[in-house]
Amino acid sequence: MSTNGRPPDSSPPLLKVKGVPVRAKPVAVGLIAVAAVWFIAVNTETVKMTFWVVDISAPLWVVLLVTLLVGAVLGKFVSKRRASRKQ
Repeated sequence: MSTNGRPPDSSPPLLKVKGVPVRAKPVAVGLIAVAAVWFIAVNTETVKMTFWVVDISAPLWVVLLVTLLVGAVLGKFVSKRRASRKQ
């Protein structure tokens, strides 16, 4: 616990929506998720990719979804690594 009685990772809400306190991070994550789903949904044509020597054809939405998931996993890994180094 910190000296003000809150756990160190809980910060006060930055926004108020209709009088209800809302943290900015979940709002930002939600907006990015909605934008990513929309972008994936409108890109449905098939694309050809080359991984080193292997050619693969797949719908573009699959490629975008895999890219989004790999980026999210790598981002989580990097943030945990940074947090462990700060301690």
